[in-house]
Amino acid sequence: MKKRNKILIACTSVVAVMAAGLFGAGMYFYKVAVVPAPKSFLSKPEKIKPGNKLYPAQEWYKHAEKQRWHEISATRHLKLDANYIKAAKPTKKTIVIAHGFMGDKDKMFSYAYLFHNLGYNVLLPDARGHGDSQGKYIGYGWPDRLDYVKWIKQVIAKNGQDSKIVMFGTSMGGATTMMVSGVKDVPKQVKAYIEDCGYTDVYSEIAYQAKQLYHLPNWPLVNIVSMITDVKDGYSFKEASALKQVKKNRRPMLFIHGAHDHFVPTRMVYPLYKADRGPKQLLIVPGRGHARSYQNHPELYTKTVKQFLGRYFK
Repeated sequence: MKKRNKILIACTSVVAVMAAGLFGAGMYFYKVAVVPAPKSFLSKPEKIKPGNKLYPAQEWYKHAEKQRWHEISATRHLKLDANYIKAAKPTKKTIVIAHGFMGDKDKMFSYAYLFHNLGYNVLLPDARGHGDSQGKYIGYGWPDRLDYVKWIKQVIAKNGQDSKIVMFGTSMGGATTMMVSGVKDVPKQVKAYIEDCGYTDVYSEIAYQAKQLYHLPNWPLVNIVSMITDVKDGYSFKEASALKQVKKNRRPMLFIHGAHDHFVPTRMVYPLYKADRGPKQLLIVPGRGHARSYQNHPELYTKTVKQFLGRYFK
């Protein structure tokens, strides 16, 4: 009996040590994946100098007249911040722009410039935990989808019921755009969506990154981090699914992805495109890098976006 008790105590101790170790690892990777802070795995933004094809956009954005808009998040009562830039000529058409992971509204200057040149107002919000918005966690688009619906409603409230709106986003912002498309009460003024290099769901993207960056299997670590996120921040990685949301969408959507994207792998765009229920178009842009399709091929990108908007944003 004593021997069996000793074995039981030893096994319990081993399990407790393993559980403590997994929880500690989970908390570490929670900080890596979910807490807003500089990330070593993200490349530093390049300095844009005269001669760079993005330089005119950068200079325009610096000097553009910006209105500061504010909103309260749909949950957690966080103060959110955005820049609004009117079109050169008065219009009721507005593009709502969603930025990527650890980005902010100012880093989306090139897209603001693109849509401004096409004649639209642009609204550039900071997501929770990014830029000038409050928040101590990264929502990966899931809690943010409800915030963007509130931003859209604010555009309508300020610009009128006859507003027409398209939502656009890259990377995490692309996933956010798709997540918004499946929300039940998206106003009828939203006419279409454009997503660029968004992921299928948060679990799959973080599992992919765990393998790519740390050579770790998704189970059990990603599941543990997801449980921590659920307890602390109110959402789990598996429920945060752009794939499930586009299945509910009936409005036009343009899907864009780089042909050799190894951060959000190019293969993710195909099930997303297939699952979408509305009018849709897919553009695979030649070249390497993540969220670089516009930079790699600005003429192709602009032409495709312009034609898509001309078809569905009248």
